[in-house]
Amino acid sequence: MAKIGMFLPLGKAQIYLTPARRRVMAGLMVGWACLFSASAQAARVRIKDIADYEGVRSNQLIGYGLVVGLHGTGDKLTNVLFTRETLISMLNRLGVNIRDQEIQLQTHDVAAVMVTADLPPFSHGGGRIDVTVSATGDASDLTGGTLLVTPLMAADGEVYAVAQGSLATNAFAARGAAASIVHNIPTNGHIANGAIVEREVPVDLANRKLIHLSLRNPDFTTATRVAQVINAALRGAVASVEDPRTIALDLSARDRMEALYRIGDLMVEPDTLAKVVVDDASGTIVIGNDVRISTVAIAQGNLTIQVTETPMVSQPGPLSNGTTAVVPRTNINVNNGNNAKLGVLRNSPTLGDLVAGLNSLGVGPRDMISILQAIKADGALQADLEVR
Repeated sequence: MAKIGMFLPLGKAQIYLTPARRRVMAGLMVGWACLFSASAQAARVRIKDIADYEGVRSNQLIGYGLVVGLHGTGDKLTNVLFTRETLISMLNRLGVNIRDQEIQLQTHDVAAVMVTADLPPFSHGGGRIDVTVSATGDASDLTGGTLLVTPLMAADGEVYAVAQGSLATNAFAARGAAASIVHNIPTNGHIANGAIVEREVPVDLANRKLIHLSLRNPDFTTATRVAQVINAALRGAVASVEDPRTIALDLSARDRMEALYRIGDLMVEPDTLAKVVVDDASGTIVIGNDVRISTVAIAQGNLTIQVTETPMVSQPGPLSNGTTAVVPRTNINVNNGNNAKLGVLRNSPTLGDLVAGLNSLGVGPRDMISILQAIKADGALQADLEVR
């Protein structure tokens, strides 16, 4: 049975495609479609990844306690008085009265610590949360210690959790007579699931007339797109923009939990401001996708001064009364960058063109920071410049 090909119209001409070529062309078209679809979806994110529900947040907790069981690396009780008083008070509560006794405590296995934790939203009594333990005295290492029962309070003074357990520091310290080495921070530890929740922070979403979405990066364009996506998915005027950060949701006529579940998984393309972030301490430069630079001419010259000390020894002649002396010898080399050329940084329609233009200047990150600041002062940088 003969295989039938097809004619592909191309203007007034026609191209004959055999069945084999048709299969190749179909595969290429599918590949291009997938590529374009992937690029179109690359910038789209879920709403729950860029927004929070108003009132649904964690709460910070703090407490003061004791860590025991240290191998001689705890606080020196003669130096840290609050550790000594805390230990005596704890022993008195346990029925050991040493306050009225003339006893000089010399233990080095106890350390006073601050305990911090975050109470996540919707935490219920009996649940467990992680805690962080940090030394407050002169303890040198908390590795191997055990945190005793420590109440954790919130800003209102109420106890919301109680912490206790063995610490993990992921650090070590070794010391000798002439040298020492410390890896990570041995005075800061972590207890996974180390606190039990005692009090809940109620969050009532079911009885609210309006539920507000709060964007983590406020922007009118992003807020409008979020509201449009929600209204299209729920088929109604459910969402409205109140300000660049807040979108109000009227779910009074719907199942709130199901609607919030659907809203969180909706895809939206967030808009970002044109911004250049510069970390002067580390020399890091981060350039946003929408940053553009107008055509400018740039010349960058560096002044480099190199000082080299090569001292020489002056040796006296044989059988002479002279003394050996060190004669200083200094070599100073100055390079004022006279070989620097004037370069043109042309208008950049895309981020790739901008990066290529900056790289063509042939300067390092430190000089690049100075160049970006000068371009911003000239008005050619069409973006915000944030220096940290």
